[in-house]
Amino acid sequence: MGRLLAIDGLNIVRRVYEASPEPDSDLKAEIALRHALNSFRTLVNGHEPSHVLPAFDYGGSTWRHALYGGYRESRAPMPSPLRAALPGFYDTLRKFGLHPVSLPDVEADDVIGTVVTRWLKENRGEAVVASTDKDLHCLIADGARVWDHFRGEWHDHGWVENKWGVPPAQLPDLLALMGDATDSVPGVSKVGLKTAAKLLRTYGTLDGIMAGAGILKDTVGEALRKERDMLYLSRQLVQLKTDVRVGVSWNMLVWDGA
Repeated sequence: MGRLLAIDGLNIVRRVYEASPEPDSDLKAEIALRHALNSFRTLVNGHEPSHVLPAFDYGGSTWRHALYGGYRESRAPMPSPLRAALPGFYDTLRKFGLHPVSLPDVEADDVIGTVVTRWLKENRGEAVVASTDKDLHCLIADGARVWDHFRGEWHDHGWVENKWGVPPAQLPDLLALMGDATDSVPGVSKVGLKTAAKLLRTYGTLDGIMAGAGILKDTVGEALRKERDMLYLSRQLVQLKTDVRVGVSWNMLVWDGA
């Protein structure tokens, strides 16, 4: 059986870049990408995968922006020196033996969600996702494992429940309810993490919550009733797309241990 290692590329690159207090510059980007390459080496050497998917955001608008104009409006743009240096970094990864994937109109999360889901459905073996992105933790419900490269720790079913109060399968519903400030996903007003988790433990699903919202006489019930459409829009925004036409074969992702 094989082992797929899906790497959330910009999750590593941007964190390494932003860890330096130096002002934006070509030199800062060069140094950060050198350290990021070492992180990629550490990941493939440590996890010994048979296949590797390094996925990167393409940049610009995606299908989520088309769905909701305010999506990611509060997120700072990528520093221009880092953006300019990325094509060269992709070339370096190719020389290292990897096949970076970056597709217009979708996010790296969607690429990872599609490939990991397909890998597991085809019973090809283990799937490891290297990322700290909370959106990708829902893949644990499908059998994937999430590795936090920066802390050197596994995130499993129990870790998700301990942190968010719900199992991995309910993470999209939780984020739809509470919103996600990182991506400017609105959620429902008056609903935070604890309230969202309590609602899901009580009613199970968003549909179950909305079916019971009529009997909730407090401000939360009122907000749910008034903001029903925004709730379901938020659910669409946080849900991984798992039918992306990735355009790569399994053979293209084979890691030969070079």
